[in-house]
Amino acid sequence: MEIKVEALTLKYGDNVAVRDLDLDIGEGESVVLLGQSGCGKTSTMRCIAGLETPTTGRITVGDNVLFDASTGVNRPSHKRNIGMVFQSYAIWPHMTVFENVAFPLQMQRSSKADTRKRVLETLELVGLEEFADRGASMLSGGQMQRVALARSVVMQPSIMLLDEPLSNLDARLRHRLRGDLRELQQRLGLTSVYVTHDQEEALALADRIAMMQHGRIVQIGTPDEIYGRPRSASIADFLGVGNILDVEAVDSTHVRLAGADFTLRVPAYEKATQLRAAIRGEDVLTADDRPDGNIITGHVLTREFLGASAIYRVEIAPGVQIEVYGSKHRPLRGGEGQEVRLSIDVDAIQVLPLDVDDLPPADVPTTAHAEVAA
Repeated sequence: MEIKVEALTLKYGDNVAVRDLDLDIGEGESVVLLGQSGCGKTSTMRCIAGLETPTTGRITVGDNVLFDASTGVNRPSHKRNIGMVFQSYAIWPHMTVFENVAFPLQMQRSSKADTRKRVLETLELVGLEEFADRGASMLSGGQMQRVALARSVVMQPSIMLLDEPLSNLDARLRHRLRGDLRELQQRLGLTSVYVTHDQEEALALADRIAMMQHGRIVQIGTPDEIYGRPRSASIADFLGVGNILDVEAVDSTHVRLAGADFTLRVPAYEKATQLRAAIRGEDVLTADDRPDGNIITGHVLTREFLGASAIYRVEIAPGVQIEVYGSKHRPLRGGEGQEVRLSIDVDAIQVLPLDVDDLPPADVPTTAHAEVAA
């Protein structure tokens, strides 16, 4: 079902957790709320779930009004038909896997035959059919999270809300389970809202990402759009862009690097009070590999070896450093202390305001809706 959030505001005394937020989520779409701690992403999801009472606004799922401050409608959380998966597994260790998953159906007074059928189908869906009779306390962390997911899916919810469900798992297991989550969401056509502060998780799981700062959505778009065209330097920094450099405007296609005596050719940009040049480390090559870019000379300070790749930190002016990514197929030709000549393509540089607030307000379409292929 579609989710529509309109003018949502949530206050705790003088503290505004969510600020006049609008968001449309299409049927079967996966939207990830992404941002640092305290940005309002979990508060927004808890308002949809009915675990928080907004100060103002309106929330609908399909044709059902879940909350409307103007008319006093506030449907209790247990009557919203919403599945939730939390960061903590929240499963009962004294019950078997089957009993854990069956519990919400028993609360709905489903027949024993229907309960058994739906539980076994759901356990097969999440790959736990062989563990039905095992005690929940004997499961691994990843298996416990699958039980929590199955317990939500078995209810056949209108929508699914997931609050950082993979954050307690190790990196390898997180990587595997997020792929399973995405496959399950697409197979069931579940409309879902996923909350995370992990940009890799957001890119892997989303049809669209809603980037949040200070209780509001500052950018929304597909993973490709968010990754490739962040709207501000603070967003780019959160998304892992390694080089955020202070620059000063020269003209519409040139900027001067602060602390250095050279300029960079850049794509046309909008002027703002505080400008930053955002450059991904993988876009910095050696001058030999790309002789027609912005050529910069520097000295290698450190090399961080990561196996298949390496990160070089290069000083290009006193106190000004940039990260350069290399690999076994494209190593940086120069060891620590050696001089290197680097090249940065004009189109690889984005000149951005420090924050979205520095841009004209009309430039922020936060309720843009993207169609999702069936």
